[in-house]
Amino acid sequence: MSPLPLTLRVRDVHRFRMVILTSGMQHHKKSDVYKILRPLLQEGLLVSNGPKWLKRRKILTSAFHFNVLKKYFATIQDNDKALVEYLKDAGGNPVDIISTVSGYTLNTICEATMGISLRGEVTNKSAIYKTAIYKITKYITYRFSNVYLHSDFIFNMTRLGKSQNKILSVVHDLTTSIIQQRKQSINAEEVSTIEANEGEYLGKKNRAAMLDLLISKQNEGLIDDVGIEEEVKTFMFAGHETTAACLIYTLLLLAIHPDVQNKVIEEVDYIFGKDTRDATLEDLSAMKYLDLVIKESMRLYPPVNFIMRQTTQPCKLSNFDIPANTMCAIHIYDLHRDEKIYPEPDKFRPERFLPENSAGRHNFAFIPFSAGPRNCIGQKFAMMEMKSLLSSIFRRFDVAPVTKISDNLSFSVDLVLRTTDPVYVRFIERGLHSIH
Repeated sequence: MSPLPLTLRVRDVHRFRMVILTSGMQHHKKSDVYKILRPLLQEGLLVSNGPKWLKRRKILTSAFHFNVLKKYFATIQDNDKALVEYLKDAGGNPVDIISTVSGYTLNTICEATMGISLRGEVTNKSAIYKTAIYKITKYITYRFSNVYLHSDFIFNMTRLGKSQNKILSVVHDLTTSIIQQRKQSINAEEVSTIEANEGEYLGKKNRAAMLDLLISKQNEGLIDDVGIEEEVKTFMFAGHETTAACLIYTLLLLAIHPDVQNKVIEEVDYIFGKDTRDATLEDLSAMKYLDLVIKESMRLYPPVNFIMRQTTQPCKLSNFDIPANTMCAIHIYDLHRDEKIYPEPDKFRPERFLPENSAGRHNFAFIPFSAGPRNCIGQKFAMMEMKSLLSSIFRRFDVAPVTKISDNLSFSVDLVLRTTDPVYVRFIERGLHSIH
């Protein structure tokens, strides 16, 4: 495999991202190292390449059309309310937001896109799944870091390989159960409405789910049982781990920066006043400052901190000739902290993303959702979910720090940007105490 030149001028780095990320189908192939994810995700949208990826992307794009996203919103709000009640019960005591928020995002993605709730009587399944995913991602990261384990034959003979196969059965059992439950609970008319009906579903029985679309496509012969399982696994993993990471870092940053937190509270107070009504999608669109906060959080702590592509044909990068089959790594964490792009890059300043402060900034200076044909298909869903939860929290709570970034925050090597230790904050009901 031909290596990429090790030293590139800054302007060449931007050119590199443009060539690799927006070259249509020329360089959209995921690097061969992504095959390490296949035991977990099989060949779903995140891992697949070529015609299979293109076909799946076309099928799934309609599940994230704006008219369909509206149908997910009521489910997101239900989960917001459940989490707010949990935080109220905590009584202002420190809360481990890693376990709390990841539980929220896992149930939200399952209920909104799969139509199955993991709350209530099956909560234990949620905990088992999260534990299994945590262990498997550790194994995947270790395998990625040791070239001799890239071989499936060698890895499967090791203790880690055998342990991973046992844990994978837990993930397989849960996803199979979700698919079977959904197939049993819907009829042909309900399946077809995800694309045909633009009205919002407010009744629990009739709410839309991405899985409904996949089942309807199976009825048309466009996908089979294995394909549905691949995409369910992909969206359960990618749809809860990354969103949870962003919410965790955003809450921590707002707890540590009360001046920024106050601006968020002022914005939600301006929108809602003392009204306890549910938020609308129009309300979320009006949360301009919260949008800046989330972007700045993802700049500092991008949930997926690096991506890899493989060139499928030779390309030119400034004075460099890049051969086909070159593995290209884009380190998003480092890019987002480039002081030439972001002065004082380690400081939390949401105003960086105001239009007047973003003018002239390279389009690929901020890519938390990747870019080009293989950008994150669920980014609008993720932003809707994050704004909905954060606004729900700050309508009711002040958030105070327990964990301090300077003293307690360190990262582990993983697929998603994780901390090595729990992250604690306190949620103080605004009627009892206020920091602003």
